[in-house]
Amino acid sequence: MIKDKLFGQSFTYKVVFVFFVLLIAVGFVFFLIKNFSAVKIKQGSGGQELLPSKKTMSDLTPNSKKILMVIAWRGFRDDEYFKPKRVFEENGFQVITASNQIGMAIGANGGKAKVDISLDEINLNDYCAVVFSGGPKALDYLDSEKVYQIIQKVIQQEKVLGAICISPVILAKSGVLEKKRATVWSSPSYHRSIDILKEKGAIYLNQSVVRDGLIVTANGPAAAAEFGREIVQVINNE
Repeated sequence: MIKDKLFGQSFTYKVVFVFFVLLIAVGFVFFLIKNFSAVKIKQGSGGQELLPSKKTMSDLTPNSKKILMVIAWRGFRDDEYFKPKRVFEENGFQVITASNQIGMAIGANGGKAKVDISLDEINLNDYCAVVFSGGPKALDYLDSEKVYQIIQKVIQQEKVLGAICISPVILAKSGVLEKKRATVWSSPSYHRSIDILKEKGAIYLNQSVVRDGLIVTANGPAAAAEFGREIVQVINNE
């Protein structure tokens, strides 16, 4: 009788022990599944991304969906402003236009662009990219120490930087194209733009659009739409 009683108690203890072992095992499996899933997603808005993934438009903050386009107050190249702007907006970006002063900028072909802010009002924290349009008057209005400083800060803050037509000359003179591949507008009778890039340490490529890291350059209005698309790809890390 006593033996049967002891056997019954022993059996009960074994059942309880097995139950606790199973409970611990289930908890451990749940823990592994939860943590395995965590490596695939961001841990909250301020957490780390444990598994690198491409940045998409849904990942961008409101400020990072803004692109700043800088144009000459007079004589900017119309296509080099309006075509990239259209590409940016079609891809969900808000475009802010800056120039030497607020008002209505006039393009070389008569196009009008509303200037939202002056060069003095630029706050780079508001934008994911800064893009310079070209045109016959671009150097007259934008080739200055003030603009050089803006460009240098864009690079320091690791923003995307774009320049088309003659504007890569401004980038070169600001010092950000050293050892960078780039292109620029030239003609059979005008090669000074290429010379300036080379003098400032750039690696000149005779191509319509050139991307080197976060910098995108293009050589003229015919490349304007492609230029805009390339900038979008850089922003989206594609």
